[in-house]
Parts: sequence; structure tokens; C-alpha cells
Amino acid sequence: MDFVRSLLKDWKWPLVAMTLSALMLAAAHAFETFGGLAPCPLCLRQREVYWALIAMTVTGLVLWRLIPKRRFLVALNVMIGLAFIVGVIVAFYHAGVEWGLLPPPEGCSGEGPIDPLVIRDFNEPMHVPSCTDAPFYILGLSMAGWNGVIAGIMAVASFVAAGATWRGAVRPEETA
Repeated sequence: MDFVRSLLKDWKWPLVAMTLSALMLAAAHAFETFGGLAPCPLCLRQREVYWALIAMTVTGLVLWRLIPKRRFLVALNVMIGLAFIVGVIVAFYHAGVEWGLLPPPEGCSGEGPIDPLVIRDFNEPMHVPSCTDAPFYILGLSMAGWNGVIAGIMAVASFVAAGATWRGAVRPEETA
């Protein structure tokens, strides 16, 4: 428990959140590269959340080093949590599309994977994978569903870190 508490103190949680985001992106790219699972437009949208979160966190930590105020770090942790909530929404929307509960967005009806090594006529329409077909399910959840669960856990941890920082779990030499 002390290990978890120490991760949520000071500037450690933004680094952990950024690392977990990079690992989620690495896993997605591994499924694509080694597993042959071409991403649909909603899969790519889920990745955009993690890329944005990494960019925002790097920028926030650089600014925090320039202006080391506790309230700035609290705001950064809250923004990280909000970014993860966006990830939850996108992931669960994708899972809802896969289950047939929600309509797929325009351009998600796909007719097969794109082969980047095949040179095609640019006047022909591009075929993208369908957003409605999950490649597999684990414990009833697709990859999009699990992405939503993981992003939800990370959002809660971000808000807990913001609360711990707000209560003063940062460097004692700082003033609010």
C-alpha cells in the first residue's frame, strides 16, 4: 500500500500515467504489427487520446518544473484524469458499436484491411477495417472494452493523485 501511495505523491503520477499511456500505445501497435490486426477508425481514435495525454503531460511537467506550485500539479493531475475519461468514452462507444448497441460513425463499415505495401490507384476508394467486428473477446470484453476499463482505472488514480497533491503530499518547500 505504501508503494501505491508513493506513486500518487509529488510528480510521480504524471510520469506513471505517461508510461502507462505509452505501454497502451505499444500494445496496440504490437497487435497491429505482430498480430496482423489492422486498426479501424475508432481504434485509431482511441490511440489519439493516449498520444494527446503524453504530449499534455510532458508539457505540463516541463511547465511545473519552471513554476513548481502545488496547485499547478493538482490541475495537471485533474487534466490527466479528464483525458483518461475521454479515453473511457471513446473506448466504450467503440465497444457499443461492436455489440451493435450504437450506430457506427461514417466510414466505419469497412470491407477489409489496408495493405500499405500494395500500390493502388488513388482514384479507387480505400477499404478500411470495420468498427463493428471485434477480433476477439476476453471475459466478454473486446480490446475496446478492456481499453475503457484500463482508462477508467487510470482516471480514478489520476483524481486520487490530484486529491493527495491537494492535501499537501508534495515537496514541503513548496507553497500553494
